[in-house]
Amino acid sequence: MTEKPKQKVWGRWVVLAAILVGIYLFYVAKIPYIMPGVFLPAEKVFEIAGFPITNTLIALFFVDLIVLALAFGVKRAIASGKNILTGFSGAIEALVDMLYSMTEGTAGKWAKAIFPWFVTIMLLVLVANWMEMIPGIETVGLIEPAPAGEHGEFTTTQIGPFTGIMKPLSEEGELVKFVPYVRVVSTDLNFTLAIALVVVVMIQVYGIRSQGLAYFSKFWNTGTMFTKPIFGVIDFGVGLLEIVSEFSKVLSFAFRLFGNIFAGSVLLFVIGSLVPVFAQSIFYLLEFFVGAIQAFVFGLLATTFMAQATQGHGGEHHEEAHA
Repeated sequence: MTEKPKQKVWGRWVVLAAILVGIYLFYVAKIPYIMPGVFLPAEKVFEIAGFPITNTLIALFFVDLIVLALAFGVKRAIASGKNILTGFSGAIEALVDMLYSMTEGTAGKWAKAIFPWFVTIMLLVLVANWMEMIPGIETVGLIEPAPAGEHGEFTTTQIGPFTGIMKPLSEEGELVKFVPYVRVVSTDLNFTLAIALVVVVMIQVYGIRSQGLAYFSKFWNTGTMFTKPIFGVIDFGVGLLEIVSEFSKVLSFAFRLFGNIFAGSVLLFVIGSLVPVFAQSIFYLLEFFVGAIQAFVFGLLATTFMAQATQGHGGEHHEEAHA
């Protein structure tokens, strides 16, 4: 009989040791900790020549570095002359190939032009979303006095496994707040709104590139206003609704991504406050899939809208149908 190879089990012992250390620190030693604060605006960490550098801007810097490192890593692997990429580069190649096939099925001859936007937006949002699962993100930062009139933070002394008694951090009772060095950039509405505006602008750009000035007849359709009064008025009203639809895309893109990722961060904060040890790990897998799905949906919707803009809105066929 052949002996079965022994499986490496050191990983599970590391996890168990981390849980035991956490239980000792929070429930035996009762080390106080600062309860996480939920703030919509990004917090300023420092300034450069009077320009405020926020924690979400720092996060965006790291996101850009990671995306660029992925791109240069795959480029280097391709330049090495390997016929088949392996490892991480092979996984990225498979992902890009799948995304391009989807773009081809959606955009047709415009796939080569639209695809770079699809893959760039998706990778950027994906890395941004997954940053909340990196240890230290939103948990390492500055403790500073809270400005007058602003909500402050307190430390907590543990009493039992789930409850705590609140007391000020300083002996004088001064309110303080916690400012993380790095905060997930997807929880900043400025980031999601900026990407949404870029997407909507590029939708108009591809519409004009494919149809010329005739693209604007989608929004201002008066061609049948006098020849077919009833249907002409309907077409004109539909055009006005199309204008509203373009503006609503900005809100839809921005708030969908912001809401889902911000809610995930709040969930991790709340669970970590109630049960500081191990409980958050259960929800990390959920946030992993939510981050991936939101990035894919964002990129796919951007691609779909750009592809739709390259196609005529069927004015001639619409007139034939009325006739």
